[in-house]
Amino acid sequence: MHPDAATLAALATQVRAALAEDIGPGDLTANLIPVDAVASARVVCRQTAVLCGQAWFEAVFRQLDPRVEIAWQAHDGDDIAPDRVLCQLNGPARALLTGERCALNFLQTLSGTATVTRRFVNALGDVHTRLLDTRKTLPGLRLAQKYAVRCGGGHNHRKGLYDAILIKENHIAAAGSISAAMTAARRLAPAGTPMEVEVETLDQLREALAVGAAQILLDNFSLAALREAVMITARRATLEASGGVGIDGLKAIATTGVDFISVGALTKHVQAVDLSMRIDGITAIA
Repeated sequence: MHPDAATLAALATQVRAALAEDIGPGDLTANLIPVDAVASARVVCRQTAVLCGQAWFEAVFRQLDPRVEIAWQAHDGDDIAPDRVLCQLNGPARALLTGERCALNFLQTLSGTATVTRRFVNALGDVHTRLLDTRKTLPGLRLAQKYAVRCGGGHNHRKGLYDAILIKENHIAAAGSISAAMTAARRLAPAGTPMEVEVETLDQLREALAVGAAQILLDNFSLAALREAVMITARRATLEASGGVGIDGLKAIATTGVDFISVGALTKHVQAVDLSMRIDGITAIA
């Protein structure tokens, strides 16, 4: 897989900020290495994982020194077995050592998101229900993590507050009712804006359907309530189940007939994949 244009546009800024955070005015330890030394290295994955983050990894070294060469032996979205070599690197030794941590931070974090997403997708199995992410992402890495979700086989919900409307409980409380909130949203939103409303009870579901809601989020519904919601809706709207969804209960939620299940844990509970970069040799060029 490859990142889309919007994700690539944000990538350079993300990498630049990460390098500035780590290097500051200069890498003091890299000064131990002769400036003209060249090195070879390899990145090894120590666990079962799904690879994600190649573009960020490459950008780190491209920004530090474009002479660094990277030869990948796996690609984003691939299943990775323990002790597999992901890539080989060759180039200026100082650049390899300076960029090591930032490059691995991106790769291990995004691979972690892709890996947990793949576990959820596998647990969901062959059903029509689709797995969605949420806005519960690491600050500054929203598009990167959403790309990682796609690498893991999941699907993206809205990118942010700017590309879709989701009327939640606080919006409803402020507007006075679901009907009032939906009316205001339709009046103010640009034409074609996706619009979804969150409901917490079956009565609210009925109210949302009565005003023509096309997408409805069922927040913290029991399995029995989800099944009843599907019957009440009768395909007049798409239904999304959300709220504290864990991997063990995923399949049961899908069997109720909902169209989507959104899971904050895909991007919120990040457990980095165990990666290491090993220098194979350094040569000083006279």
